[in-house]
Amino acid sequence: MDEPVVLSDLQITLMRVLWQRQTATTAQVVQDMRATRPIAHTTVATLLTRLEKRGLVAAERQGRELNYSALVSESAVRQSMVSSMLSNLFDGQASALLSHLLKRDQIQPADLERMRELLASQGGKNSKGVRHD
Repeated sequence: MDEPVVLSDLQITLMRVLWQRQTATTAQVVQDMRATRPIAHTTVATLLTRLEKRGLVAAERQGRELNYSALVSESAVRQSMVSSMLSNLFDGQASALLSHLLKRDQIQPADLERMRELLASQGGKNSKGVRHD
C-alpha cells in the first residue's frame, strides 16, 4: 500500500462487511449495513465503485451481479489510519496520543493493564524489534 488509506466511518462500515463476508454483492452489503444504519442501495453502489477505483476493493462479474472483495486487510487499513492520525494530530509522537487518551479517560482499566504488559514485553525494542540498550 503506497499511499495512506484513510476511510470515512461509512466506508469502514462497508469494508467491515467485506472483511467479514470475504465476498459480497451490493445487495448483501446493503443488507448487512442496514443492520446498523439506514442506507440506500445506490449509496452503497457508489461507495463500492469509488473504493474499487481507489484499488481497495475488487469487483468480479458473475452473471448479472458484481461480487466485491476487499483488496486490503483490516489490519493494513487500521495501521495506515492510525499512522496518519499520529502524524497529523500528534506530530508523530505516540506518547502524546497516549497522554491524550489517558487525560480523556478513554482507556479502560483492563486496557491499561494490557498496555502495560505490551510495553513490558517490548523491553526497550522499537517497532522493528531492534533493542535500544
